[in-house]
This record gives sequence, structure tokens and C-alpha cells, in this order.
Amino acid sequence: MDRITAEEAKGLFERNDILQLGRLANEKMKHLHPGNYVTFVVDRNINYTNICTCKCKFCGFYKDKQENGAYLIDQDELAKKIEETTALGGTQILLQGGLHPGLDIQYYEELLGFIKKNFDIWIHGFSPPEIDHIAKLSSLTIEETFTRLKAAGLDSMPGGGAELLVDTERSRISPNKINSKQWLDIMRKAHFAGLRTSATMMFKKSDSVDNILEHLSKIRELQDETGGFTAFIPWPLQPDNTELDEEHSTAVDYLKVLSLSRIFLDNVRNIQVSWVTQGEKIGQTGLFFGGNDFGSLMIEENVVAACGATYSMSIDSILHNIREAGFVPAQRDMEYNIIKVFD
Repeated sequence: MDRITAEEAKGLFERNDILQLGRLANEKMKHLHPGNYVTFVVDRNINYTNICTCKCKFCGFYKDKQENGAYLIDQDELAKKIEETTALGGTQILLQGGLHPGLDIQYYEELLGFIKKNFDIWIHGFSPPEIDHIAKLSSLTIEETFTRLKAAGLDSMPGGGAELLVDTERSRISPNKINSKQWLDIMRKAHFAGLRTSATMMFKKSDSVDNILEHLSKIRELQDETGGFTAFIPWPLQPDNTELDEEHSTAVDYLKVLSLSRIFLDNVRNIQVSWVTQGEKIGQTGLFFGGNDFGSLMIEENVVAACGATYSMSIDSILHNIREAGFVPAQRDMEYNIIKVFD
């Protein structure tokens, strides 16, 4: 399947029903992944703080510094979480938090150094808004920030904070967050610094296909330039406990966007399904709508859960769902190297 334009993709999305889109996405997935493996990673999402100055309207997780329930993780609690992760066969942690007004780069260097000194584990950490925040508080350039964080132990970077890379929407739902150009530029600089990253998209029921394709186009263009994205993960907004008056996206909405992502992003090899927001059966179904990766065991997840999604799975459940769909489950690392195949 040749590369398609945004206009062609829009036509596919509007003309074809979900099954036709799924068929095209499945063909694209099989072309990129001719084997029968579906991968997953065993990790833990550790949110080191929920204190955040950004106050995005779609977020039900953040707290003001003096608010009841506000926290900053201490080393004992951090160590306990990582020990539990490694005991379950985990190979990495996803380290993210709010934009805390009092933490400059020294805190993050000490945090990374503590983890690397005590644990042999991959650190997938700090979204572009966090990197921007750290750099500004520390009077550093983005490049200097990456140099210091890498030296302290940062291994790769998640694609959070993207939401939609459409500034009219960003100014409406997250007016205090970096704009789309800044997000993309930080990702560009991460890739040039030698950090591989993922890319994400949080879409809403009300988002137009034009806005979704603007986001996908920006990801595809940057991937053409750097090749630094290992995977793309689209998921729908979870609107409960947020300031946004939005409907829940349906499973059909999700599967259509998942399919469109696979068809359009011809240069991003891996597409991850979002069982965390959709539940295990729709996550499994996503394997026939372009997804080739089942995401993470996600021993712990707080941000999406704060917005009303409370799905959880065991490793046995992940293996069962992959096998039941007719695939061979394989545990991977962040760079999509296969660690273990479950025959």
C-alpha cells in the first residue's frame, strides 16, 4: 500500500465503514509485521507527583501544591514500586508527573541517579511538557536538559502531552501547556540527542477527521525527518471527573481512528492498542484494526484512572487475549526488541 495523502485518508475515513477501514489497516499491519507476533511490555507507570501548574481541562489527576491529596513521591515509596515491578518480570518504568513549580533539574538528576544506582531497569520518562518545564525552571536549553538527563540515566521518552497537535484545540483544553510546534521541536531534539520516543494522540468524540489528520500528518512529517518514534498510541479522552463537557467515544469511534492511524502512519512501525481506556475485548479487537502491540501490563496507572477508566489486566490475561485472537504473544522492550516469546 503506497503512502496516501491527508485528503485521500479523509475520503477513506468518510466513505468506508468500520469493517472496510479495519481490513485496510489489517493489511497494512501484516505488510509491516509479516510474522504472527503481538508484542507487549511489562512496566509500571510511576507518577512521581500529581502537583501541576498546567491544570488541563481534560485532566482529573492534578492537584495544587497545598491541596488535600497532593504528593511528591519519596525514595522509599519509589524503591518499593520498582521492586514490585521487577518481581513481576518488569523491565522498565514509565516515569511521569505533573509540572511541579518547585522542582528544577537537580531533583530529576537525583531521581534518575537513585533509580540507576539501585535497579537495573530501563527508564522511559518525562513527556515534552515536563522537559520544557524542567528547562525553564533550570534556565537551560532543551538540548542542555537532555544532555544532563541522559547522563543521569534517562533511557527514552514517552509521547505524552500531545493530546491533539492542533493549536485551536490545545488553547481550548490545555491553554497553559506548550503548543504543537514546541511539542514537535522537543521531540525532534530528543531524537537528535539519541533518545527514542513514542508518540500519542488523545482524541475526543467531537474532534473532526481534519483535526485528527492534522495531528497524524505532523507525526508522519517528523518521523520522515528523524525516524525517532518507535510506536504510536491513539486513545479517546476519558471525560469523567474533568472540566470538559464531552461525550464518551464509542468502541466504533476508537477502532476507526486506530485503523486510520495504521493506514496513514506508514513510517511508524508499531501501533499500540489501548485496552487501558477500552477494556481487554476492544483491545483484542484492535489487533484486527491495525494494532500489533498490546501495550503494557501497566502494573500501576493513575492519570487515566482519575478520569474514570479503571480497566486492569494480568500477564495471564494479556497472553490469553493475544492467543485467543490467533497471535503469538511476545514480551518486548521499549525499542521493540523481543525479550521472550510465549509459545
